[in-house]
Amino acid sequence: MTKHKVDYMIVGLGLAGIAFAEELKKQHKSFVVFENGSQTSSLVAGGMYNPVILKRFTPVWNAKEQLQIAIPFYKDLEAKLAANFDQAIAIYRTFKSIEEQNNWFVASDKPALQEFMDPELVDVASKAVVAPYKAGKLHQTGRIKVKDLVKAYREHLKEEDCLIDATFRHENVITWDSHVEYLNFQAERIVFCEGNGLRQNRFFNKLPLNGTKGELITIHAPDLKLNEVIKSAVFIMPLGDDLYKVGATFNWSDKSNEPTEEGKKELEEKLRTVINCPYEVVDHEAGVRPTTGDRRPLIGVHPDNSRLAVLNGLGTRGVMIAPLMAKKLFQYLENNVALDKDIDITRFKSKL
Repeated sequence: MTKHKVDYMIVGLGLAGIAFAEELKKQHKSFVVFENGSQTSSLVAGGMYNPVILKRFTPVWNAKEQLQIAIPFYKDLEAKLAANFDQAIAIYRTFKSIEEQNNWFVASDKPALQEFMDPELVDVASKAVVAPYKAGKLHQTGRIKVKDLVKAYREHLKEEDCLIDATFRHENVITWDSHVEYLNFQAERIVFCEGNGLRQNRFFNKLPLNGTKGELITIHAPDLKLNEVIKSAVFIMPLGDDLYKVGATFNWSDKSNEPTEEGKKELEEKLRTVINCPYEVVDHEAGVRPTTGDRRPLIGVHPDNSRLAVLNGLGTRGVMIAPLMAKKLFQYLENNVALDKDIDITRFKSKL
């Protein structure tokens, strides 16, 4: 049987898969993507990008470089796909005490955070939000409409005839010194971007991908009248038409994609401490985030087979980090540019 030859095969089409596919396009490399829609973490993600960890008022790892790559990346996709995915929106972190206000002031004066944190406290315009100690405003924040992006990109790849809508069977991979084969395809390399599906990947399933389930609800609240994201016990994100996404839970034991009554109850209990207006729950979603114990991505090649690569472990900040990690992986594979030690899977070589 004649093999269909491409430079790369990509397995998975969440944020990681899209970012690597776009990098290949820019570098004039051919590829095919295998995707069966089984991984839902990208689809249910809130999609916010935010350079500050709001629990401790510390900078997100490598945030500045991530944003410098991510914002143009999404603008390019908007132009290519004739759609709007990037919604610039302010994030307000409400305070529960004078102490939290003081912690904000101290953090906003630090060089790594000055450009992201406004030193002046702000009032929340919505009277339905409980914010007796005001709020801090973040800069360079926004939301990527991830579900719309993934759907549009799938259609784009279908039109280009480089999307295979099928489950990838790892046992059918055959590797040679010069290339790798899968069914009737032959490529230089396979890059696995499977999210939590990596746990079923026989080549990389010993990597410490923990997987953290997150649940979100969507509420209809006509009296809330919010134009910015509120971060408190939960985040509340305006979607338009009086709809708001509320999240998220963190469950380290349940690895299913099914929403639970326990998750919904937790979100509503927290939500009632943040707003004091009526609302109706109109949707409930769940997905397993591809998280790691050290909160760093899993990037690199298998120690015994350089034809097999991985781009995974993007965690809760996939919209920010995916474009940069895709670039780093490509430069490593094609130009032998060393990966940063804190993202290279060789830090877990003993597990592989």
